[in-house]
Amino acid sequence: MQVCSLSVASTRHLSQRERGKTKIVMHIISPIKISLKYLLAAKFRSFLTILGIIIGVASVIIIMAIGQSAQALILDQITGIGSNLIGVLPGASDEKGPPASAMGISITTLKYDDLKALRNGRNVPEVTDGAGYVTGTTTTEYNGTNLTTSFQGTTASYINVENAKVTEGRFLSEDEETNMSRVAVIGFNLKKDLFSGDDPLGKVIKIKDQNFTVIGVLEKRGSSGFGVTSQDDAIFVPLKTAQKLLLGIDHLGFIRLKVRDASLISLAKENVTQTLRDRHNIDDLANDDFSVRDMASAVEIIKQVTDVLRYFLLAIGTISLVVGGVGIMNIMLLAVNQRIREVGLRKAVGAKNSDVWTQFLIESISISFLGGIIGIIIGVAVSFLAAIIIQSLKYAWPFIISWQSIISAIGVSFVIGIIFGIYPASKASRISPMEALRYE
Repeated sequence: MQVCSLSVASTRHLSQRERGKTKIVMHIISPIKISLKYLLAAKFRSFLTILGIIIGVASVIIIMAIGQSAQALILDQITGIGSNLIGVLPGASDEKGPPASAMGISITTLKYDDLKALRNGRNVPEVTDGAGYVTGTTTTEYNGTNLTTSFQGTTASYINVENAKVTEGRFLSEDEETNMSRVAVIGFNLKKDLFSGDDPLGKVIKIKDQNFTVIGVLEKRGSSGFGVTSQDDAIFVPLKTAQKLLLGIDHLGFIRLKVRDASLISLAKENVTQTLRDRHNIDDLANDDFSVRDMASAVEIIKQVTDVLRYFLLAIGTISLVVGGVGIMNIMLLAVNQRIREVGLRKAVGAKNSDVWTQFLIESISISFLGGIIGIIIGVAVSFLAAIIIQSLKYAWPFIISWQSIISAIGVSFVIGIIFGIYPASKASRISPMEALRYE
């Protein structure tokens, strides 16, 4: 008999727990059903309400996806050059930040004689070769065809340092890099764009009103990332010719050195630094007028720069979320005014202030969450479409959608719903039953 009593009591206890769980679930589901009913009752107004959330979340997804894809493309291009390279740029910088020259500031401290000193095995024995560079953009003309092209003034050692190959003709010679020769080597794409199938060797092209004879065509390397000049679309001319005839300068834009082995990078950087300090008469390292970076450092700098740009654009995208949140608050305040009698009736039959507050808050969260889901779908679709279009332009563009961005978008939708739903929910919970029932 006692066992039977315990069994009945346990069953009753379990049923009470189940009823309690059911009550909690209904306490959450009921407001969601109510909010969906009101959304469907005024479809156009509801769409305008969540449009800001949709645009904001879609912007976040698109910016994160395109930013990560662009970063991956650029880093892939940089690391593809080789892991045994050292870059020397004019202008001092903190180890964790880019040099001033990388930010578009013109600095003239790096010279051709510095390159010769760094290629000297007695100064930097770890370096097997090095190339100097200056760059510019101008209009190139051939037989009535005009193209805006990038050009690089460089040395004959470019081929070795950059692991480039010539498919037709030859590259620049050591004599030509210093004797103001007007010869040019063109990238793979320029051969098609400028000569339309004609043999370019021996043809004369006009670069910045100066005649240059084409002596070679480089092998196709593939498209570079945005902001990085593609070898396939560039024209290469002797260094001194570019400095004097095309740019009117006597300094280098940067130097790239090839180290015998990647394990010698640190030692090579020390010797490069010491050589340049001796040449520039620098006794205090705080007065360095150059920066020495290996490929790992360059990759880290690119990551930092692209991250800053990505997060800046992300911050702009979140403005739409705030606008969407304001829209949700407005529609919820309107809903409170339209449903005063409903709230009063609920309170008259026993609903507490907390019940009303919870209902309106969950409605706000539901609206925001729905906008977030739609925004995620649109953002992923647009990012995928952008990847297809960019890949069709022959860029090795990866389609990247991180789970972090999706989870963040969902989380932000919840937060927006909570923040902009608190005031309308609080206003609804303070409605007096007697005044509400008298409300017309």
